Amino acid sequence: MINRKITPKLLDALSDSPVVLLHGARQSGKSTLIKSLTETSSPAKYLTFDDPVIFSAAKSNPIEFLEAYEENLAVDEVQRIPEIFLAIKNIVDKKRKPGKFILTGSSNVLLLPKISESLAGRIEILTLYPFSQSEIESTEKNFIDKIFQKDFKFSNQIGKKNDLFKRITTGGYPEMLSRKEIERQNAWFKSYITTILQRDVRDLANIEKLSDLPKLLKIFASRAGTLLNFAELSRSASLPQTTLRRYSTLLEAVFLSVSLPAYSGNLSKRLIKTPKLYLGDSGLLAHLISLDKAKIYADPLIWGRTFENFILLELIKSVSWSKHNISIYHFRTSSGHEVDFILERSDGSLVGIEVKASSQVNSKMFDLLKVLAEETGRKFLRGFVIYTGNEPVPFAKNLFALPASVLW
Repeated sequence: MINRKITPKLLDALSDSPVVLLHGARQSGKSTLIKSLTETSSPAKYLTFDDPVIFSAAKSNPIEFLEAYEENLAVDEVQRIPEIFLAIKNIVDKKRKPGKFILTGSSNVLLLPKISESLAGRIEILTLYPFSQSEIESTEKNFIDKIFQKDFKFSNQIGKKNDLFKRITTGGYPEMLSRKEIERQNAWFKSYITTILQRDVRDLANIEKLSDLPKLLKIFASRAGTLLNFAELSRSASLPQTTLRRYSTLLEAVFLSVSLPAYSGNLSKRLIKTPKLYLGDSGLLAHLISLDKAKIYADPLIWGRTFENFILLELIKSVSWSKHNISIYHFRTSSGHEVDFILERSDGSLVGIEVKASSQVNSKMFDLLKVLAEETGRKFLRGFVIYTGNEPVPFAKNLFALPASVLW
């Protein structure tokens, strides 16, 4: 089994929190990880609401169902019975015991206020993403921790390269690692999308026209890496903006899409506050836009956006197990200055990252990072251009070009 880098954080949470929720996309490895922990370091009775008998019993009387178990409980796919959260709250309030409940869910409860509010102050929430490239390669490095080091030192060490196109089109879902043929990967993605839209979304909301969602997901894929413009999306999808916003929240809640907020620091330039849109897995994105090597050469813009999406997901995954408290934003001004990603630590210090789908790098690629550095002053630690080439190259005291392979 591939080691999941979030495991130490999960064990820390279980040591002092009565309820720990590990949520993330379906088929990202949550059940495998929880089963492994409950059989070794964190003993607990494993239950899944995918089991129709367990589901029926828990649904009919959540409190009595849970009180019947004296041991710690690991409950899989907990979002299928929203009422269970209130029952858990009642039990925890009677007797607060660290690690009493380990929950997993395929929906982001932070986007479902009624659920998250019921356990406020009692629950720690962690996200398990599909495999990162460093997990697949079993490397110890964490790019995020390194670039925020006070005494950061440039290194010309290159990570394992392999085929970047293959990494991106395969993505991080565990099932994809065993499917080598593109036809078999596409078959899995097709079934995966159908399962989530027909089942998980239906569990979350009463939607009459589920047939609109696959079309909308494809539209989202074609606009990955762009500003989330609901007016334009409404016209393209032939959906009212109110409906579109609701559907957008649902797609994000089941981890199919990612909304990246805009940086809103107190700067002299006028900032655009609109979030940017990305997909939750680069392999899923490649499938939805039918990406192949011919399309890369025919449409470099599509390749650039897909590469940017891939890098963002690697950063998000690294943040999830980083020792720092990091938030990720995009930066864009009304005058056209744009930096793909800003990483902000809790103390306000910043790292800027530009993503270039190019095998060559030049000084002009750092111009916008220099603008960011001027605007943010002492908060700015350093900036990087991540590109598709092979060599790390220093361009200034705090500006570096790095190949994508440094992430793994």
